[in-house]
Order: sequence, then structure tokens, then C-alpha cells
Amino acid sequence: MPELPEVETIVREMREAKLEGTKIIAVEVYWDRSLATPTPREFIKKMVHQHIQKISRRGKFIVMQLTQDTLLVHLRMTGKFLISSTKKPPHPHERVRLYLDDGRLLCYEDQRKFGKWYLLGNTANPLDQLGIEPLSAHFTLKAFQNLLKGSQRPIKPFLLDQHNLVGLGNIYVDEALWQAQIYPKRSVSSLTQKEIHALHRAIPDVLQKGIDNIGTSLGSKRANYFSVSGRRGGNQYQLNVFRRDGLPCPRCQTIILRTVIAQRGTHFCPFCQKI
Repeated sequence: MPELPEVETIVREMREAKLEGTKIIAVEVYWDRSLATPTPREFIKKMVHQHIQKISRRGKFIVMQLTQDTLLVHLRMTGKFLISSTKKPPHPHERVRLYLDDGRLLCYEDQRKFGKWYLLGNTANPLDQLGIEPLSAHFTLKAFQNLLKGSQRPIKPFLLDQHNLVGLGNIYVDEALWQAQIYPKRSVSSLTQKEIHALHRAIPDVLQKGIDNIGTSLGSKRANYFSVSGRRGGNQYQLNVFRRDGLPCPRCQTIILRTVIAQRGTHFCPFCQKI
């Protein structure tokens, strides 16, 4: 579930916790398949004694630049990080644990087990295939217009495709399309220049709002999103359409509907976002 605002929050809190500069002195892997590459044995051997030099984000990936390698973590649906200052037995959902030289533990939990870790040396980098960062200076109106040009796909799956734009998932696509007043199943080629302008403004707007609210937590259970510091997001209280089916649209009071587009639950206002 974590999308760009949630991952950005996690990265910022990792930096605030001063993880940058720490040295990894031991590693434990409790679920081998959390590692996409390399093998657990090689992963542990390579990770030990490397320093975490820099922590950043690319799309939905957490990027840790180590002394020699690059570590990528994609949280998928239920992945999360916790920092502990005391040694304790692993939680049942803990999959990987890093022991740091300052005595702290960096614990990775993932109830659904979909998250993936990539330790990269000179191997192919998944980041090379990603699209434009919507909060970067590269996301200009012209770049967005060129990206949309010639596509016949429905707009929602187009925006979810990380080869086009990065960081957008189900929540923030629904919110951006509502703000721009575009029906999620409209063909990209059918959008007017006015609608493209509106969507270009809406995408960074909803993402920045999510960051300002520390992300979106859609439940209170341990599997739901919370930040490294244990804080739950507050953006769920400011969503306009996502998971608000049956409730009135904040803009026109029409009842919000739910449908399925590209196998994803999709929420929209039938009046503001005309079919």
C-alpha cells in the first residue's frame, strides 16, 4: 500500500533518526524470499561492515547508498521499518533485521510478505526502468503532455504504470482524478488541454498533501501503514473520494460510487467526473 507520500515520510524519518553514517555489524534474515537478490548467504556477507551513507527515495523505492553497494527496498502492501534501541526477539512478521554499530536495530516487518529487497553492485538496476518523479522539476506540463501523447489507455491504469510516472498508487490516482474532474476510465487520448492542465496540477497537489499529513493509514492494525517513528498517517481524514463510496462528494454532494478499473477498486463522483 505505501505510495510516494508514505515512502517519503519513512525516508525522512530514517534521516532524522540519524541512520545515515551508521555501520551494519550484523544481519539476520527470517524470510528468505524477502530478498530479490542476492541469496541470503551472499546478502548477509556483503551487508556486514558496510556503512549507510545516504538514504533517499525513487518512486516507491527506499534507496540506501552503502559503502560499496546500493540497497533498494520496495515495501509493497505491508512492508514497514521500525527502529529499536533494545535487543528483543523478532516479531512474528519481522523478515529482516540489521544490527547497527550504535546499538540500535533496524527491523523490517511485512505481514503479507510481498515486499522485496535488492542489494545491487554492478547488476541491472530496477530504478532505470522508472518514469518521471511527479514532485521533481522534470514534471513540467510539456513533459506530461509528451508522456500522454498517443496513448489510448484509460487514464487510471496509465497513471498507475510506474514506467510513466512514479509513486502513484490507487489512493492518490483516485484523488488526483477527482480533483481534476476526470472520469478514471476516460481514454488518455480523449483528454482536453484544459483537463491535462488540471491533472498536471492535481497530481503533485495530492501527493504533497499526503506528505504533509504523514501519509495515509487505512486502518489501525499493525499491518497498516505507520512511519518509522510509529506515527500513523492523517491523510485518510482528508481524502475526497477514495473509500468514500456511498458518501456525498465534498464538491457537489452527489453520492460517490465505486467501480473496478484494471482490477483496482476505483472511487469517483458521477457528477464531477462525468462518464
